[in-house]
Amino acid sequence: MRGHDRPPGRHPPDPSERVEARLAGWGAREDLRLAGLCHAFYGKHGFAASLLPRERRADLAAAIGPAAEELVYFYASCDRDFTHPGLARDDGLFRDRFTGEEFVPTSRQRADFAELTAANELDVLAMNAPFRQRYRAPLLRLLNGWGPLLSEPALASARGLLSMTVDERRA
Repeated sequence: MRGHDRPPGRHPPDPSERVEARLAGWGAREDLRLAGLCHAFYGKHGFAASLLPRERRADLAAAIGPAAEELVYFYASCDRDFTHPGLARDDGLFRDRFTGEEFVPTSRQRADFAELTAANELDVLAMNAPFRQRYRAPLLRLLNGWGPLLSEPALASARGLLSMTVDERRA
């Protein structure tokens, strides 16, 4: 299941493998790295396609462990428009887009969600220059606002990728 178990040089890493590798590079614990590897299994807000129906959560939990699967579900279930603005607040509400349930997530859930979101969004931007140009500023604002939730390596990586170069500033 894990991309780094493939023979080197045979297959380019897919987006999930890159997200997992980014999280590993930031020193994320195993549950979070596995969630990164499987983050798209249930789809996500703005990308409804899923690789596995939510009714089969037990199958994914058996493969990656219950804690990692809970992170995959939590990530996929986020109503981003509702949740993102208040995520950094201790009392910020999270809305499950599948059930409509609203609740205050734990600090660990908020930090894991922020870290996984940063890894995924930075991967998308690193791989797509036009997308990076268009969404760099809003993503930098979002991740800076989530600074207290992010690990130092994640925040440094975000600022490095999303900062404009000298040539871009001149233009």
